[in-house]
Amino acid sequence: MEKLINEIDSIVMETQQITKQFQKGDEVEVTSHKLGFVGSYYEATIVSIEDANHYRVKYKTLLTDDQSAPLEELVPIGHVRPVSSHQLGTTSENRFRQYDKVDVFSSDGWWFGFISGIIEENYYVHFPTTGQEVAYPSHALRFHQEWSNDDWEA
Repeated sequence: MEKLINEIDSIVMETQQITKQFQKGDEVEVTSHKLGFVGSYYEATIVSIEDANHYRVKYKTLLTDDQSAPLEELVPIGHVRPVSSHQLGTTSENRFRQYDKVDVFSSDGWWFGFISGIIEENYYVHFPTTGQEVAYPSHALRFHQEWSNDDWEA
């Protein structure tokens, strides 16, 4: 369990190892280290390359304060990764197990956690950044992956 806790800490606060250069129009996921958003990824599109260290992105699910348009934001290159290759849900050969690292689609984005229990069709997910544990059906989950050296790592 201690190994899992150390691994979770490094995932939540790590900047992705990005060597891929994205282009205008590329679909991506963006993480944040802002309070309240740590451990989350939001789907976005690259609007422009601002400089050597930043992209301007337009989020697909986050809106401006007045809710009138998709939010656009300048983000560090290390907070942007390709859209995850994992599929939602489970199949007979691909079931979630206790302690699996997962992402849950909730509150307009993907939130990192791990399976802390399974009761019937519900997967209880512990979120290390908030200490909460919430039940979700399998269709709201995907296996967590990290993007490193131009490849996905489970």
